[in-house]
Amino acid sequence: MGGLGLAAGIAGLSVPILTGLASSGMVAEGALALLVLVGLHVRFVTETPVRRAGAWWIVAVQAWLTYLPLTVFGAAWTPVCGLLAGALLVMAGRIRSTVLVLLALACGPVVLAAPDRSMIDPLWALAAPLTGLAEYAVITLARRARQLDEARTDVMRRAVALERRRFTRDLHDLVGHRLTVLVLKVQLLERLVAEQDPKAQDEVSETLELLRSLSTDVRAVAHGLRSSSLAAELGSARSLLESARVRCQIRVSCRDLPGDVEEALTHALREGVTNVLRHAEARQCSVHLLERDHMVRLTIRNDGVRPPRRPGDAGQGLLNLAERVSGLGGWLEATSSRTGQFTFSVYVPRKK
Repeated sequence: MGGLGLAAGIAGLSVPILTGLASSGMVAEGALALLVLVGLHVRFVTETPVRRAGAWWIVAVQAWLTYLPLTVFGAAWTPVCGLLAGALLVMAGRIRSTVLVLLALACGPVVLAAPDRSMIDPLWALAAPLTGLAEYAVITLARRARQLDEARTDVMRRAVALERRRFTRDLHDLVGHRLTVLVLKVQLLERLVAEQDPKAQDEVSETLELLRSLSTDVRAVAHGLRSSSLAAELGSARSLLESARVRCQIRVSCRDLPGDVEEALTHALREGVTNVLRHAEARQCSVHLLERDHMVRLTIRNDGVRPPRRPGDAGQGLLNLAERVSGLGGWLEATSSRTGQFTFSVYVPRKK
């Protein structure tokens, strides 16, 4: 829209110039000079300057091509003062100069002081500031519209990136946990069937329930829904650990947590239990959920720690969890002892 408006304005200004030049018999020379002047002018007002002002030399050459040809082409050349006024206003907007604004408003009327009044068209000289203001308004509005469009595009790009990050994180934390549990359940079921243990049927039922939960979790991740329940996850953790022959002790001393705190702790519990099952040969595990001085702490402690495959490898799950918790002002702690005990703690402040 800005380019069309600028083109229409220059075309409208060129018509009286070329008409006046035709009546004086100098249309070829005048059209060439006008073409050079318009080319420089369009380059300056539409450029994206590296410095705030841009190319000063273009304005200097434009001023020279505005006033000097008046002695050759006469009054027909007067309308180009409006282009110079527009260029000066554009530069004044870039460097925040009041002096340039005054020069822009005076660049047309100043030619009225010429000794030979036949060289000047008084109406076009007086209209030059208005022409410059109109051009400045079109250019400024077009630039603002472009900036707003770029800002809107940037916001949309950031929103897409955040949604992609949320989807990836939830898919790993929620669905990845369920898949790990399912693998363990199938392995347990395989052993029970081989031993002809009557508990196999119960494990089949639990595995089917896990599959249904996985389907629900996938829908929740896809639609960005939050259906986490810390109480339900605590019960699921106990059942899962005990089915893997890990004796589990759970102690809870805080209730009615805020939704965002409960969701973060639910993901922390899933991640902690998954790590116990995947990275340890645990026989005992304790889960404590405590609150003191408006600080909620979830601690998971287990034995049977195996040496890490790669030192300092935190894993994507812990990175995702650290991101969730830090957003609430909390942090993670993980320590291991020489006796094979591993302690994983999550601290999250309760909002008052």
